[in-house]
Amino acid sequence: MLPKPASLQVGGLTPLTTTDFPGLLAAVVFCQGCPWQCGYCHNPHLIPRGGEATRNWAEVMAFLHRRQGLLDAVVFSGGEPTLQSGLADACREARELGFKIGLHTAGTYPERLAEILPSLDWVGMDIKAPFADYDRTTGVPGSGERARESLLHLLDSGVDYEIRTTLHPDLMSEESIVALARELAALGVRHFVLQQFRAQGCADPVLCQAGSRDISWAALREEIEPQFQHFSIRSA
Repeated sequence: MLPKPASLQVGGLTPLTTTDFPGLLAAVVFCQGCPWQCGYCHNPHLIPRGGEATRNWAEVMAFLHRRQGLLDAVVFSGGEPTLQSGLADACREARELGFKIGLHTAGTYPERLAEILPSLDWVGMDIKAPFADYDRTTGVPGSGERARESLLHLLDSGVDYEIRTTLHPDLMSEESIVALARELAALGVRHFVLQQFRAQGCADPVLCQAGSRDISWAALREEIEPQFQHFSIRSA
């Protein structure tokens, strides 16, 4: 019996990117819906699960068929891709076309992440804050525990990854990001990126304005870099 085709609510598609899967040409499928309410989110239109889908998965698959031999990878982003039960089947269908599979996730659903990790070639995971302080950023109680569980699943899987944290001065102090770096290193993280907040897409005018305040990036690099095999600061 043939597997049932995937059902995925798609909120957008980037047909070509060189930055969303390291070293590969990729298409990015943006999945609709996210249960967390991070104020600095640059894709707030994707947060409502009932938001208007721009295309269905069958249309995405038709596009991917036309790009065989031209693209290397498909990246599922969002929103939060692991919200959707159809993600595992979508990963399988894209892989069967010969694409490598990447995932952008905040680790919101650790059980579903664990399910699909064997189908993934690379994961970019957003860690929002020190795990004990997560609620302030996400607005959801218990979110830090779920993110930590997902991180441990990822580290145990052997799948290539990048852990990244966006630093906004209103949501996390420089002392907190240093503490988070130590926490991540102690868990076994080897690849860490510190991201500068970017106002593009952010729907919160207060956060947009405050995000321009000075941060001691050079001092943070000096403090954090020695703890990781690979560390970088990504500019806005």
